Amino acid sequence: MSHFIQLHLLTSYPPANLNRDDLGRPKTAIMGGAKRLRVSSQSLKRTWRTSALFEEALGQHRGQRTKRVGIEAHVSLLEKGVKEKDAKAWATEIAKVFGDVAKNELATSQLVHIGPEEQAAVDALIETLAAENRAPDKADLDLLRHKPAAADIALFGRMLAAVPAYNVEAACQVAHAITVHAAEVEDDYFTAVDDLNTGDEHRGAAHVGEAGFGAGLFYTYICIDRRQLVDNLQGNSELAERAIAALVESAVLTSPKGKQNSFGSRAHASYVLAEQGDQQPRSLSAAFLRPIVGQDQSLEAIARLERQAKAFDTAYGPGAKRRFVVSAEPDYSTPDLDGEVHTGSLASLIEFLHVAH
Repeated sequence: MSHFIQLHLLTSYPPANLNRDDLGRPKTAIMGGAKRLRVSSQSLKRTWRTSALFEEALGQHRGQRTKRVGIEAHVSLLEKGVKEKDAKAWATEIAKVFGDVAKNELATSQLVHIGPEEQAAVDALIETLAAENRAPDKADLDLLRHKPAAADIALFGRMLAAVPAYNVEAACQVAHAITVHAAEVEDDYFTAVDDLNTGDEHRGAAHVGEAGFGAGLFYTYICIDRRQLVDNLQGNSELAERAIAALVESAVLTSPKGKQNSFGSRAHASYVLAEQGDQQPRSLSAAFLRPIVGQDQSLEAIARLERQAKAFDTAYGPGAKRRFVVSAEPDYSTPDLDGEVHTGSLASLIEFLHVAH
């Protein structure tokens, strides 16, 4: 099977605030000497793994990120009739399996990504402790698994600072999405009117505020190590293929949820270049070191991506064994790429990644 799958996406967003910084404004980055709008990889990965598409495709093969393992265990123990003092002590011992817990606290100090079988082990232990009315012993607290059967943990990995032996190496790397052109954060000055204000005394707004926003065409790069993914899933190739399909579909069709009610900025990728092969992965972001200017940004961005791929091929040899292009750009014609190149719909791309691996 092909070692790596690389995805290059171009997605256009209208005015939006998809991913906020500490001041509540859209995140930015300087690249090629110009300011760009940015969406962090953390925001993108959460968007994809919590999407309805991901849930429908993978069902119970998904983990959950939480600090609340001990809190939820405490609640369950109380519901099963365990005394408050015992419930808190036993829940604390369970929580400590997953991370550090401060004195008199039940939440772990860090978020932990828990696989479904690990949560099932916690639930089973709670049942046992409540039924036998006893504290957990060392053997009972063997709750972690080295390689949980959760597709999102297998894709994006996990780090357990307290018990690094149970860390999972991520099979998928996601770059921060950036605009292919220079972009500025603008301010939306808005007011809210009191519907019951008749205007007899004053006609002023009941609320005045400002919200940052920006618009742009974003380049997103994703790399999937297929072999690592299969290994993370303990050799379950069928689940690995489902995870890849779910990730591709989610990345192409879903948008970060930041300020969606205010901006309605949902979007699909307008162009997707997928690459498969054993070659060393590389981003094509160098295509946009010089910011795109002018009004025909979509076609120019596509042309630059394909030229950059060809330039890398010329300099270092073929960057992929085979490629597939999906385009929703009405004026785009055919790919200008070397080697084996296929075109079609998103459904055809997912089939291509499965059949041609």
